[in-house]
Amino acid sequence: MKRLIGAVSAVLMVFAAMPAQAADKVVLMLNWYVYGEHAPFYYGKAKGIYAAEGIELEIQEGRGSAATTQAVAAKTADFGYVDVPTMMRAAIKGAPVVATGVLLQTSPMSAMGFADKNIKKPEDIKGKTVAITPADSMTQIWPLFLKKTGLKESDFQTVAGDGQTKLNAVINGQADLLLGYVMDQSMKIKDATGKDVYPIKFADYGINMVSSGIIANADYVKANADLVRRFMSATTKAVEAAEKEPKAAAQTILDANPKGGKIDTLTQGFELTIPLYRTAETKSKRPFQVTDQNMTDSVNLMVEYGGLDAKAKDNPKAFYTNDYLPKSGS
Repeated sequence: MKRLIGAVSAVLMVFAAMPAQAADKVVLMLNWYVYGEHAPFYYGKAKGIYAAEGIELEIQEGRGSAATTQAVAAKTADFGYVDVPTMMRAAIKGAPVVATGVLLQTSPMSAMGFADKNIKKPEDIKGKTVAITPADSMTQIWPLFLKKTGLKESDFQTVAGDGQTKLNAVINGQADLLLGYVMDQSMKIKDATGKDVYPIKFADYGINMVSSGIIANADYVKANADLVRRFMSATTKAVEAAEKEPKAAAQTILDANPKGGKIDTLTQGFELTIPLYRTAETKSKRPFQVTDQNMTDSVNLMVEYGGLDAKAKDNPKAFYTNDYLPKSGS
């Protein structure tokens, strides 16, 4: 018996001396500089949700969805958080990328201006000046919004410039509205001026198109199927946890990046993002569970209005997969 106890003790000592299995290092590159929409990733990291899945997460800011998509295609980032229609344009041209989860299933696109100007419906845009960035995703879909709402190009004036010029035009009164995302540009304007912004949302006028999601290199997904499942499991849980604690989630952005904004507008921006996670068809599902119809409709819109090659209609499922998402309750 003493020999048996001694042998068991020796085995236990060996196991105790063995190093814990190292976590997988994963780089997630964002679509842009950090803002409220990104809160779940920082919250998931801060709360150990990624660590619990054996993942050591590094979050990197991006410089636009196209640049992040290129980084993922080149495997300089393991995952990207990007505008999925932008990813589609790269994929149809041969970039080996696929969406492993579509988080924003309702479009955040809008025409927005200061709330005190009382521009709250499409007909209020008549006689106003709208700031746009030529060739960006919103400007490409803008003609569809005009068609859906009965507006004509001659009903208003436009001024054009890059993203910052567009913001400055509204802030300085050179434009009444700009085309932007409800949780992004509106918060930047509020940070700069302290004034509330009112968005006229494209989605309220029948423009149903997906937006941001997680993408990965297709070869990376095949070679690291278990890791992709663990990453999507952790990210799903992070989103669900952040939804319940918006201000705490926003605070983790500032904890990681003290110059990342102001807590009030980061929180508000994240709260504006949450309703975009689901459609009527996915309201009872966990985050990222996009429907085939939503993706097909989005592809069709992008082909007609967004400059996507018509051959994309042949196989919309080539752009995304739900196979690596956690099942209900897991």
